[in-house]
Amino acid sequence: MAFTFTILGSSSALPTSERFMAAHVLNVHERFFLIDCGEGTQMQLRRFKIKLGKLNHIFISHIHGDHVFGLFGLISTFNLLDRENDLHIYGPSELEPIIYGCLRDFYVHVNFELIFHRLDCTKSVRIYEDDKVKINTIPLKHRIPTCGFLFREQPGLPNLKKDMIEKYNIPISKREGIKEGDSFTLETGDIVPNHELVIPAPEPKTFAYCSDTVYHEGILTQIKNADLLYHEATYGRDLEKLAKETMHSTAGDAAELARKATVKKLVIGHFSARYKDLTPLLEEARSVFKNTFVAEDGKTFVV
Repeated sequence: MAFTFTILGSSSALPTSERFMAAHVLNVHERFFLIDCGEGTQMQLRRFKIKLGKLNHIFISHIHGDHVFGLFGLISTFNLLDRENDLHIYGPSELEPIIYGCLRDFYVHVNFELIFHRLDCTKSVRIYEDDKVKINTIPLKHRIPTCGFLFREQPGLPNLKKDMIEKYNIPISKREGIKEGDSFTLETGDIVPNHELVIPAPEPKTFAYCSDTVYHEGILTQIKNADLLYHEATYGRDLEKLAKETMHSTAGDAAELARKATVKKLVIGHFSARYKDLTPLLEEARSVFKNTFVAEDGKTFVV
């Protein structure tokens, strides 16, 4: 089953000819989640062939324009396409009146249900859960209330060993129960214990999304051992002073957090338009954490 992270926009406050504003799509076993929605997001969704109808949940990390300006146009487009499904929007409490005000001012009468989930960015809370994934917020430190998001797979069921099925002629009617922990009773009355019949399920995978934030070790506990960490790297060490003033991270900052959290893979993004060539940022990060990759619009990473 798919667990992938697609970059729609890798730029920060200013777009470039090659990089759109912050927006990403996470596919968790065919549940599609839009994370941030900068200007031009709906164009990128079409460009990279992501079906709008599959998006039912949108997560907004904070209400700076480069993370939210695309939301108004996307909602309008949903409306023009006669959307019927509910649309859930998760974001800071200030976001809801802004969206309703925009829709009112531009005479957009939404024909589907808009459901807002107001986030408290000061603490980690569970904001979504279904049979495939559970999602918690990650409190970040930026100039305004900001939170990241932690996506964790639900534990899967073990797989039956094919040779055991054949050896004991296990009927189909018993197999689901065995996956859920049952042992198997033979016709002789002997019991075959569950652990001999199954292969344990893989460990649930974890994806951590850390948007705009200054270097913040307070998140280490939450992102520890993540299979994939996306962390902003707006600047390099050459602009470290500016990073601190604007409460952003450098590529080295992101890599240091990845190293301390022992994550498996790091993707850096949200680059300042000052950087035409991202090679120095990648080299800076890899000097600290080798398994680092650069976010590029349209690129998909496997979690």
